[in-house]
Amino acid sequence: MLYRFSHKTGSYGVTIKEEDENQVLVQVEQVIKHPKQGDLHNPTETENVFFHERKALSQYEKRYTTKSHLRAFNVEPLPYIDSLQLAITNLEEKLKSQDSLHATLSLDNLQRLKTDYSRQYKQNFE
Repeated sequence: MLYRFSHKTGSYGVTIKEEDENQVLVQVEQVIKHPKQGDLHNPTETENVFFHERKALSQYEKRYTTKSHLRAFNVEPLPYIDSLQLAITNLEEKLKSQDSLHATLSLDNLQRLKTDYSRQYKQNFE
């Protein structure tokens, strides 16, 4: 059964691998929303901040969380690579509609990430 799990600024479809009273071990099966780029504490700032490049959690990556952080899975299930491509495309379209330095730097980060993802998953991300 898939659950929705938010981690930092990304959102993922996950399955539960292990659980006890306090925590659950989840495994990433799908990307719902690609993480935002830049400084999380100053979301649209580009000067005097470290502009972070944020990758999506990898396919089958595992994380510990609590059950309270899991939500109902409310999107269409997709294979990981297809979901990653869709999440990147959605974020790119949103950023392209903005006329700001933050959007430009974010798009540059995404272009580098697509190259990394292409190597990692042996699939073209364009």
